Amino acid sequence: MPIPDPVTAAYRAGAAVSRTLPRPLADLTARGLSRLAATTSKERRMLVARHLRRADPTLHGARLDRAVDATFDSYARYWVDSFRLPQLTPEQVDWGFAVEGYAHVADALAVGRGVVAVLPHLGGWEWAGFWLTRVMGVKVTVVVEPVEPPALFEFFADFRRELGMEIVPLGPDAGRAVLAALADNHVVCLLADRDIVGDGVEVEFFGELTTIPAGPATVALRTGAAMIPVAVYFDEGAGHRALVLPPMDTHREGRLRDDVRRITVELAAVLEDLIRRAPEQWHLQQPNWPSDFDELERMGKPHPRPAHGPSAVRG
Repeated sequence: MPIPDPVTAAYRAGAAVSRTLPRPLADLTARGLSRLAATTSKERRMLVARHLRRADPTLHGARLDRAVDATFDSYARYWVDSFRLPQLTPEQVDWGFAVEGYAHVADALAVGRGVVAVLPHLGGWEWAGFWLTRVMGVKVTVVVEPVEPPALFEFFADFRRELGMEIVPLGPDAGRAVLAALADNHVVCLLADRDIVGDGVEVEFFGELTTIPAGPATVALRTGAAMIPVAVYFDEGAGHRALVLPPMDTHREGRLRDDVRRITVELAAVLEDLIRRAPEQWHLQQPNWPSDFDELERMGKPHPRPAHGPSAVRG
């Protein structure tokens, strides 16, 4: 019998603990583990602090330390909330979820071309996916980053399928799957604040050059699907709230490449605004700007740079 991968085993154990312990104890356990990770992984804490200061340049000293701790606490809540979702009824999910602007999604689905929902790594987006599939009866497809080892990716994929979502790994076949999903009038969710491959559009994001994915704008331009920015936030207590903005202007003006760049630059500004509403709920713990990679190298913790874009070269 093969030896279980320890990381996958840890996530499976975390899911079991989250589902079996009383909620207060599950929260306490998750926060303790998250704080431990923040203490033992200096590079993760450093990156969270850098991202927080991008979103709120006034953060310094003790205020910054508290904000970093709050971010790790928020990330712990994300996992507890997510892992407990399969135990909830659609009525319980609906009761704990408030949505502002859902009419933008409903109107776009009525046209029949699907919706490209663009989100930052913010709050508990899986709650919104469950609400869409189980409460509203909407078909949802999510493009996700492949993670190693494969067993861990399958664990995450199976968990999200359990919530009613269709999962597409980011890769050569993702585009075809996304086009098929939109043709079937799905809401396609694309996390758009991190360019994993490095072949996105160069933009000024929080005052510093980096790249963000070109996929959302490209797909919207090619299909006519509405491109709708969305963010999901934690509320006080156990609640969640989603902010759905009006569709972005994705009309054609000229060459596809130029239109993709124009729309993606506009998207970067929209993502900044959504993140600044609750920067401590921004769960980005990876390098996302060239200077992040430089700082990791100075710490003796080099991180592979994407093959393209400004992250491929030193700041």
